[in-house]
Amino acid sequence: MTFLPPLVDLGPELSRQQIERYSRHLLVPGIGMSGQRRLAGARVCVVGAGGLGCPAMIYLAAAGVGRITVIDHDVVDLSNLQRQVLHRTADVGVPKVTSAARALRELNPLIQVDPRHTEVSAETVRDLLREHDVVIDGTDNFATRYLVADAGAELGIPVVWAAVLRYDAQVATFVPAPWVPAQEAVSLRDLFPTTPPPEAVPSCADAGVLGAMVGQVGSIMATEAVKLITGVGEPLVGRVLLIDVAAMRMREIPLRPNPSRGMATVTRQGEAVPGQPSDPLPEAVATVRPTELAGRLDQVRVLDVREPEEHALGTVPGALRVPLTSVLTWTEADMAAELGADPVVVTCKVGPRAQRAAQHLIELGHPEVRVLAGGMLGWIDEVDGSLVRY
Repeated sequence: MTFLPPLVDLGPELSRQQIERYSRHLLVPGIGMSGQRRLAGARVCVVGAGGLGCPAMIYLAAAGVGRITVIDHDVVDLSNLQRQVLHRTADVGVPKVTSAARALRELNPLIQVDPRHTEVSAETVRDLLREHDVVIDGTDNFATRYLVADAGAELGIPVVWAAVLRYDAQVATFVPAPWVPAQEAVSLRDLFPTTPPPEAVPSCADAGVLGAMVGQVGSIMATEAVKLITGVGEPLVGRVLLIDVAAMRMREIPLRPNPSRGMATVTRQGEAVPGQPSDPLPEAVATVRPTELAGRLDQVRVLDVREPEEHALGTVPGALRVPLTSVLTWTEADMAAELGADPVVVTCKVGPRAQRAAQHLIELGHPEVRVLAGGMLGWIDEVDGSLVRY
């Protein structure tokens, strides 16, 4: 069992207004006046104002965390509103950090909210995270997750991490030295040593996610941050919580340091980490513009490798619809039976899955394979605007 001392020193005495607002916290054993004073003095950085960041920030603000920094480079899209509960319909097109800051200030005017409308990079991540007590990682891609995790380990800042997809989620808290002995500190790289290829891990935009589950996970992340700040309970250190909301079951697996990992350092996105194996990236398959494909539909076979739920949203006329996982099991005979020898154009939502499928077809010996530039989103933008973007 891992119990940690409070990460934050006691802040000033609470005002009458704070006592009234946070009275239900003050009654909780282990928090009380001292814990609430620590929360009021805490500085939490939330990277990503999306599905995980929004519910986490709601409960951090409601809990009275004194300063919340929110980092995001994106703007609110209509498809976000199914799960990103800080934003409203009127916020569509507005920077997410602006929408989030407005909502948090309305919820709790006693706290400070610092919106940063910027992208996290190897050059900026240290400056963005430093001088915070806890980082909440609400990002949705591995490149940024590794940057945040590595910077947290390097700067000595605990990182609360989660990943969600469809009905499943994973949550863990990575606490670096000096808060735990260096030989016991775990990081994201102990869980996922190297970055998986894009097509191996579909995003929520490709595979979907249950909105209510994202709220559940974001609340757990906020709870972890509160525990770290106040020193209450046992955080998810050295453990990964696995959640399956379809079956409504939770279990955990232990996470131990990888002795061959070495010291975490921030690297540029896409660079290999010293001491970690890195496979060379396959050469990209040539692309065809959507407008060009539209004029040649009677001369080529179109292969849509998205998932069935995505196919239901519409595709290129006449396209053969086979998910990537099935295409990757094809033999040469399967390919010949499905596609023949006609020129093939492969599409997915944006491109990575189509590239992987096209490479497999080329390896099987197909004479002419190309990828639809921009995927189905490119097709919608350039050819058929009646289809729904997602």
